[in-house]
Amino acid sequence: MTHLMTTYKRQDVAFVRGEGAWLEDSNGRRYLDALTGIAVCGLGHAHPGVARALADQASAVVHTSNLYRIPQQERLGDRLCALSGMDRVFFCNSGAEANEAAIKIARLYGHNQRDVARPTIVVMEGSFHGRTMATLTATGSRKVQAGFEPLLTGFVRAPYNDIAAIQQIAANNNEIVAVLVEPVLGEGGIFVPAADYIARLRALCDDNGWLLMLDEVQTGNGRTGKFFAYQHTGVMPDVVTTAKGLGNGVPIGACLARGVAAETFAPGNHGSTFGGNPLVCAAANAVLDALEQGDLMARATVLGDRIVNGLRDRLKGCNAVRDVRGLGLMIGVEMNEPCGHLVAAGLEAGVLINVTRDNVVRLLPALTMSDQEADELISRVSGLILG
Repeated sequence: MTHLMTTYKRQDVAFVRGEGAWLEDSNGRRYLDALTGIAVCGLGHAHPGVARALADQASAVVHTSNLYRIPQQERLGDRLCALSGMDRVFFCNSGAEANEAAIKIARLYGHNQRDVARPTIVVMEGSFHGRTMATLTATGSRKVQAGFEPLLTGFVRAPYNDIAAIQQIAANNNEIVAVLVEPVLGEGGIFVPAADYIARLRALCDDNGWLLMLDEVQTGNGRTGKFFAYQHTGVMPDVVTTAKGLGNGVPIGACLARGVAAETFAPGNHGSTFGGNPLVCAAANAVLDALEQGDLMARATVLGDRIVNGLRDRLKGCNAVRDVRGLGLMIGVEMNEPCGHLVAAGLEAGVLINVTRDNVVRLLPALTMSDQEADELISRVSGLILG
């Protein structure tokens, strides 16, 4: 019997240690990890640089609160802004909290800069932004919203990858102040939009005085082959959020902004007790060190191409498969029918996968995976699908 709330449908396995792309359960069995804690452990498990940074910081000071300066946080903020082109950053504990901060920036911007009574944010069908009340409302899935009504006001929804739909919404709504969008849909099925989608959103925001806000919680920190996915497009957002891979398993989120969006918050407008404490920032700085020193962002592109092409070759002619797609190490195999049973089958086969949108096998492997491990992943996943 467990006293944990039944918020998760857990697989019957407990992992006790990991190394790189592998996890070991309490019975000593090893599994190839193609999920990495849902795009969190981008450097793999038990990364020595992160482990060392955590141990060193834990032996010095773990937490002091944001009532005082935090050197590790200041260093991390400088580095993230240099990597992203943003001006300022707010640290929190998760992707949902980072998106909450972005939503609050947009609303405050609407009141202060646009004098809008009911600031409204355009969000997308199929999106996922978190499970707090604001981010739940922003999320484009009735499945995760059901039962939590009344949802919040101030959001209007458009189909993903459809600029004309947003233009039509704008023609009938003069209270829009921002667009919040994922550069690649993660929970929505690893859907990569048209190459000019983000650029056209940027132009639409510029024409209307809206903020362009990108949710890079899953796409960020090198996973798509750039530090942020928007860097593939040449477009600069006004606000960008990240979390997941930033701490390689240590809970940290960040909301970055530039221009007027970066100056919107004033003391007292927002805050977080634990956000950006010395321990988590030490871990995140170690993650940035590893990404830079190992050229892992470029490696994500090479590995992603290897895995996608390998799966396409193995699954060619399989009528059950509709598509194999991805960007860097965000990879999806779309099936013609629901395939949730493959998660348990993968566990039996010693490979950890995920199924999202009911029919998309989602693969989010570590950026540190070797070529041999990538080939093993191709073999095990294609074997699962082919039966």
